[in-house]
Amino acid sequence: MGKVCAIVLAGGRGTRMGSCLSKQFIKVNDKPLLYYTLKTFTQCNFIDEIILVLPKSEIEFCKSEVLDKFSITVSKIVEGGSERQDSVYNGLKVLENCDIVLIHDGARPFVSKRIIEDGVHFARKYGAAAPGVTPKDTIKIKGEAGFSQNTPDRRTLCAVQTPQCFRYETIIRCHENISKEGITVTDDTMAIEIFGEKVYLYEGEYTNLKVTTPEDLILAEKLSKEYCIK
Repeated sequence: MGKVCAIVLAGGRGTRMGSCLSKQFIKVNDKPLLYYTLKTFTQCNFIDEIILVLPKSEIEFCKSEVLDKFSITVSKIVEGGSERQDSVYNGLKVLENCDIVLIHDGARPFVSKRIIEDGVHFARKYGAAAPGVTPKDTIKIKGEAGFSQNTPDRRTLCAVQTPQCFRYETIIRCHENISKEGITVTDDTMAIEIFGEKVYLYEGEYTNLKVTTPEDLILAEKLSKEYCIK
């Protein structure tokens, strides 16, 4: 089996949190959100290498307030780009002899080992995979005038999470192409779908939430107290 690498993106701002601190450094139960994310990956036997992608201005802060303070080791720290896809591409370019790569949002602090291990398995089997959950709410397609146009069957919908998992040769090729062609994507599954690749969607978890708003912190506080990794 080839090497399995994880890219953790830690470039989120605290704008919607109403915080001047980047959200991955906001503390929950006395630990930064990024602590929980990194701890799971470092303790997962499936992961051989971790690349942490950060804004240049926050690298030293992260070293002192997360990595050194909580004795967390990553393989490399890479400077992020202006957009999320640029940060991913920067992380992909430093990998060597990588077979499978997992790309994860640093602001999803409660990803489980099961999700990570399943992602590696399905990426090897299908080439690309991502966890997801069925939306709890009914989803409406909204027209330009503001009226509902139709209601998709919720059973066919999937709210996609991370880590998004790929054969390295596939995802790096697609990122090279979108960079050359100036294509904007909202996540990495979209980057490969544009070029005709398929993504296998496997079962995620509702607790694998992306912390984005102050309301998310309420649930994050509860989850952190139940978190099994110390």
